[in-house]
Amino acid sequence: MDLGLTGKVAMVAGASRGLGYGVARILAAEGAQVSMASRDTSVVVAAAKLIGEETGGTVFGVAADARSREALEAWSRTTVERFGGIDILITNTGGPPAGAAGSFEDDVWRSGFELIVLSVIRMVRAVLPSMEERGGGSILMLTSSSVKEPIVNLGLSNVLRASVAALAKTLANELAPRRIRVNQLIPGRIATDRLDELDTINSQRQGISLSDYRNRAQTTIPLGRYGTPNEFACAAAFLVSGSASYISGATLQVDGGLIRSVF
Repeated sequence: MDLGLTGKVAMVAGASRGLGYGVARILAAEGAQVSMASRDTSVVVAAAKLIGEETGGTVFGVAADARSREALEAWSRTTVERFGGIDILITNTGGPPAGAAGSFEDDVWRSGFELIVLSVIRMVRAVLPSMEERGGGSILMLTSSSVKEPIVNLGLSNVLRASVAALAKTLANELAPRRIRVNQLIPGRIATDRLDELDTINSQRQGISLSDYRNRAQTTIPLGRYGTPNEFACAAAFLVSGSASYISGATLQVDGGLIRSVF
C-alpha cells in the first residue's frame, strides 16, 4: 500500500533513539521529509544522518529540550524554513522516574508535567499555524499502555500519560473543523532502551535475574514476545497518512494483545 507520504513534512520528537527513532526512520523510508528532535545535538544529528543513509530520505536533526518552550518553537520555525511547512507532528518524550505515586515531591511532579504534558501542548501550538496554512495535518501522540491499565511502580507516568490521552481526544474534537486529525498510539512492551531500563528496575525489585523477569513478562503477552520498534512505527506511519484520512480521536494499541481492557 502506498501511504501517500512522499513529500510530506514530518516533525518527530524524541527521535534520537527508541520509538521516536523507529517512527522517523519509517516516515523517511516512505518518502516524507523528516525533522527530528532530541536534547543532545551530536546524538540527534548522527541519528538523522544514519536514517538518511539507510533510507535515502531527506532528514535532519535539531537539538530541542522538550521542557523548553523556546527550543520547541525554534524547532518548528527551523522546520518551516527548511521544508516550507509542516504536515505531520509526532509528539514523544522520555519517561519520568519510576516509583510509587505518593513517593514524589512537588518539584518532581512539576518537572514531569512539563516534560510529558506541557511539552505536547507547546509542540501542538507551534505547528498549528503551518498546518492550517497548508489546509490540514495530522498529529499523533505516543503515550503508554498505562493510559488503559496503570503500570506498577510508574505512578508518575500513569497520571501524566493519561493527561496526554485526554488532550489527544480533546484536540481531535477542537481541530477537526480545521482538517487536522489527532490520534493516540499506545506501545505495549516494545524492545527499546527505555524498556531495558524498566525491566532492570523491576527485576531488581523482585529479586530475580533480568532474563527470568523478561521470560515472565513475555508470558503475559498473548503473542508471546516483545514487539519491535519497526512494528510500532509501521502503525504510526499508517495513522498519519492519507490512508487513515477518516480516523481522528482514536487510540490504537500496538501491544501483542497485552492490554486486557475491552475498550
